[in-house]
Amino acid sequence: MSEWVSVAKLGELAPGSHRVVDVDGASVVVFNLGGEYFAIEDVCTHDGGQLTGGTVEGDQVVCPRHGARFSIRTGEALSAPAYEPVATFPVRVENGEIQVRDARWD
Repeated sequence: MSEWVSVAKLGELAPGSHRVVDVDGASVVVFNLGGEYFAIEDVCTHDGGQLTGGTVEGDQVVCPRHGARFSIRTGEALSAPAYEPVATFPVRVENGEIQVRDARWD
């Protein structure tokens, strides 16, 4: 089972912001959407580039290279040229810290 990785202390990740962390070798971006935390892999499934650097519109992130849209909540690919979803990760608040882990291999 993978370990939980601390992202930030509660209150450090303001609504509408995000932070990228390394989780067992995967680049994971954690978003604060109105006080709810969601984590997806920071990789566009269209071309393998980073999603961070793109804009966040509501609960979607827009890839900065070709404009593919992904749901921050579910990882679903919402527009071409991406058709495959991005991986999602469990997020929790524990002892005043926002934490994420990679449960794909558990």
